[in-house]
Amino acid sequence: MNRSILIIDDDADMCALLTRFLTKNGYAVDSAHSGNKGLEKFKAGKFDIVLCDYRLGDKKDGKDILIEIKQHNPQTIVLIITGYSDIKTAVDVIKAGAYDYITKPLIPDEVLNVLQAAINQSENNNGIPHSANTALANTSRKNSPGNSEFLVGEAAATNALYNQIKIVAPTNYSIILNGESGTGKEVIAKTIHELSSRKNRPFVAMDCGTLSKELAGSELFGHLKGAFTGAINDKEGHFELANGGTLFLDEVANLSSEIQASLLRVIQERKIKRIGGNKEIDVDVRIIVATNENLQDAYKHGKFREDLYHRFNEFSIELPPLRNRKIDIPLFADFFLQKTNKELDKNIEGFEEDVMKMFINYSWPGNLREFRNVIRRSALLTNAGKISPSTLPAEITGFIMQKAAPAVAAESNPIKPISLDLKDTASKAEYEAIMQVLKEVNFNKTRAAELLNIDRKTLYNKIKSFEDAQ
Repeated sequence: MNRSILIIDDDADMCALLTRFLTKNGYAVDSAHSGNKGLEKFKAGKFDIVLCDYRLGDKKDGKDILIEIKQHNPQTIVLIITGYSDIKTAVDVIKAGAYDYITKPLIPDEVLNVLQAAINQSENNNGIPHSANTALANTSRKNSPGNSEFLVGEAAATNALYNQIKIVAPTNYSIILNGESGTGKEVIAKTIHELSSRKNRPFVAMDCGTLSKELAGSELFGHLKGAFTGAINDKEGHFELANGGTLFLDEVANLSSEIQASLLRVIQERKIKRIGGNKEIDVDVRIIVATNENLQDAYKHGKFREDLYHRFNEFSIELPPLRNRKIDIPLFADFFLQKTNKELDKNIEGFEEDVMKMFINYSWPGNLREFRNVIRRSALLTNAGKISPSTLPAEITGFIMQKAAPAVAAESNPIKPISLDLKDTASKAEYEAIMQVLKEVNFNKTRAAELLNIDRKTLYNKIKSFEDAQ
């Protein structure tokens, strides 16, 4: 069934672009360039979905439109578009009944994913609002939990991770997520939230890694106007914004000792005070913290409060690095490529066999974050067909070269190194270029000849001439 969409945006060009794009993807689309006209069209017609800009040219904003639409038809899916991607705006529109929000600049992949996620949830949950998360990928993966960014694979480490998530998610336990950088700690935190009874309340994330003591206190607990230089308005902190839901604190080990002491009191008393204020505010927040440091070692060395550690450590989950989930690498590769194809509006078919071998043999020090970036880069460099080794970054080809070259050399009568006193610099440069390409393609001479734009026989002759020069 084709879904009907009403776009409300005072930017006529944006309306036109969205209309063309969504029509192309099978939606029936109409638009209005002001809040009042949008409400008139909505009440006069039948629309399944409304995409509404938060900032409109008339006196109404997106939240006003949302409230009136929900009063007229509570089942309508409303998605808010905003270039003001602060947490308060997101939480406000979600509390008012929006399914989700999308931040500018709009990415076609994200728009489609949010639309489909909202439609699916509306059909499955009879109109229960979506939580305050950014767009989730729409992909049909077996046994995928609430947050579809979490890929349930086949590796033993992945299944152990998911089993722990399923056990702890329904509780209110505080959780420590341990793992290397890039292992997907925020994705896991969102998955726990989505599988909990708090799923229809806010999920609020805070990166503690770059905040000063003063800023961290304001972000966590809020402040009153005039509490410090620059406090020109009252501000809600993350605890208030996450009330009833989940607060995710990333890189928690970086918080100052003063903020750690304040956090301990909040966890014990379930009350906060804004900076500069005396009023106690009750909060009901589940806390999930993440770190790539060992918090036990940190408190033993006096870098983290032991009592706060034990408050957080009602349950801990160790996130496995990607190198320990080799069997899942092809699944992640396809998942990231599917998302990137949509993002770049391409139709790349997959990966050459040598590429997948390199993926499996590489150590992935940056884990899933690095893997996703590698595929996005390679897809950008690939126009059609499959992703080839020539599109991979040097850190992968160099690693594979160092790891594989000795074994390949033993089997293939490798080229001996040219001595450093070789006088023919042109020949040396040609040798180095050929060797670089050979290493990039895992010594596949046929593929190397293609990349060098020479035939296989010429490549063999050049290799033999280098050997004879020794």
